[in-house]
Amino acid sequence: MHQVAERSRRLSWLKPLYLSASLLLAGAAHAQTLWLERAGDQVHARVGELAAPLPALPALRDAKPVWPDGRSVPLNTAADRYSFAAGDGDARFTATRIGANGVLTYFQARHGRKETKAVNDLELVPTEPGGNTFRLIFKGYPANAGRVNVETAAGWRKTVAANQDGTVTLDTPIPGLYVLQVSAKLNDANVTIDGKKYEDVRYVATLSFEASR
Repeated sequence: MHQVAERSRRLSWLKPLYLSASLLLAGAAHAQTLWLERAGDQVHARVGELAAPLPALPALRDAKPVWPDGRSVPLNTAADRYSFAAGDGDARFTATRIGANGVLTYFQARHGRKETKAVNDLELVPTEPGGNTFRLIFKGYPANAGRVNVETAAGWRKTVAANQDGTVTLDTPIPGLYVLQVSAKLNDANVTIDGKKYEDVRYVATLSFEASR
């Protein structure tokens, strides 16, 4: 009985390490992404790059806001954005894209840094409410963030390397909207949608927030 308990304890330590290894984190390139920005009582989901949003949304599947309590809210679709009502906490949104090159991409976006728990499968989470240090969480377990791309509404760009513990710490010297983006390729992926198998599966996660300084 003691041996079984000891083996379970060791596996509980190994599981986060395994999940970290299952993600092949991308380098410094700024990939096309989906991010959230808030305007009054509405949250807008845009695609492209912060400095150059796409004028028309690409073909996306299963686009929807995501709330921790599982509630659903109406989603409005315009030519260049999705919009939905903002709640009291941080806002989240997910969508899937099947590229012509056979790449399956899961977009996972979050706006706000009040909450210290992840909801999306891949999410950058502040280690304290309103803080500037973030931990990457993949399906409930910590993963090494590697490098995180940062872009601001003012046009400032930067790539931030992970700290020794896998977190990333960001300075916010410019007021305005910040978008943090991390891309990852799922190792040994095997996902089937509508009878078609996808082995090139990628996650693109963003965290956006407004900084006062």
